[in-house]
Amino acid sequence: MMKKSVVSKEYQNLQKDILTLQENWKKSINPESIIPNLDKAAMSAGVPAAALTSINFEIPLFLQWIEEINGLLSQNNSELGTKLAGISALLNEETAIRWIDEAFSFNSLYFASFAEENGLEEWIPQFLAETALRPYLQLTAEKIQHEITHAVPGAGCPVCGEPARLAVLEDEGKKVMTCPRCLAHWNAKRIECAHCGNDDHNTIQYITIEGDASSQIQVCEKCTGYIKVIDTRQYLSKPSAAMLDLNTIHLDFVAQEHGYQAVGKIKETN
Repeated sequence: MMKKSVVSKEYQNLQKDILTLQENWKKSINPESIIPNLDKAAMSAGVPAAALTSINFEIPLFLQWIEEINGLLSQNNSELGTKLAGISALLNEETAIRWIDEAFSFNSLYFASFAEENGLEEWIPQFLAETALRPYLQLTAEKIQHEITHAVPGAGCPVCGEPARLAVLEDEGKKVMTCPRCLAHWNAKRIECAHCGNDDHNTIQYITIEGDASSQIQVCEKCTGYIKVIDTRQYLSKPSAAMLDLNTIHLDFVAQEHGYQAVGKIKETN
């Protein structure tokens, strides 16, 4: 398969700017406002640790961040600026709290109907809410990273619940799953499906990308799920999981063209 990065330089740069904003925002969160409650039983049942964490969101801060993202997007693209112009007027404290809740639990339906009711393009509300939520998720992940050793297959990221989709190979080829959303990481067996736990090397296959020695797609014949596996040992500087995920989006297209999906589903056997 021949496919190189499909993401334009402009979009990569915009994403880098967004990541820089998020880094700065994270510094302005009071660490005391995040109080983890690591319930081992709940976690071993696949409940994301962030859902067990008491997070005291500062709503004025959240609203300010949304203004800053709007500013960045508008600077980048004046046409988009026009589309974003009315958003501040729609956001009060109550709506912001709702946005945080719905972004936290990946409720795309809520955001789609919010967009429709307010004449916005469908992607905009969820993108803004998710972008402003991430610094809290990332700080939560930093606080509990020392407790995160593995994940429950099919439960996604053990911190934030994002579907698992990205692994890196570190020294000696150790496979480490990383989350582009909260930046948590955890060890995984080399031959194991992150979606269904299948570890039979006959039904776990790899799709390789021509001309790209550092990328593979690990696919599972049992649940048709896939993850991207990137060997970052050759990289001079290690990109963040969020950048790595973005820059390997062509692998997602390749996997999906082959009929694999980002969230595996066990095939019905009657």
